[in-house]
Amino acid sequence: EMVPDIKQPILLVTYPGKEEEAIIRLSRVGYDNTIGYLKGGFDAWKAAGKEVDTVKRISAEEFAREFKDKPVVIDVRKKSEYDSQHVEGALNIPLNTINQHLAEIPKDKPFILHCQGGYRSMIAASLLKQRGWDDLVDVEGGFGAIKEMDVPVTEYQEPKTLL
Repeated sequence: EMVPDIKQPILLVTYPGKEEEAIIRLSRVGYDNTIGYLKGGFDAWKAAGKEVDTVKRISAEEFAREFKDKPVVIDVRKKSEYDSQHVEGALNIPLNTINQHLAEIPKDKPFILHCQGGYRSMIAASLLKQRGWDDLVDVEGGFGAIKEMDVPVTEYQEPKTLL
């Protein structure tokens, strides 16, 4: 599980207008105890002088350039998505199993995270940063953008399951 207690209350700090989307996405993966959101969103949090942290994001074009140096790439999509097509050499650690696979994630070298569109990998990056990983980067647009670049990917396989 990403957050060990899925029934714990969740208070959202998000950009104004994104609250409903965040609640829907959280509930889809079992986190349905959202108790509210911070009025004014993230900007109000920063304006109040609260602590913030960031995750470095790169474009698919930057990923293609960096891929030439053979970085560690972690694909946090579901196994069925990964099996369908993925970046050659990428590790598959689905977001919903990330806590069970922490030992497989390098702490001593940089790595790049991606999912299909960028949402799940940002969650993974946030969780990993919270647990002590700092040398990580997230790809904006995820695999959907990466596969349009000059990056080796596996041949497309029709998904056998949607799970």
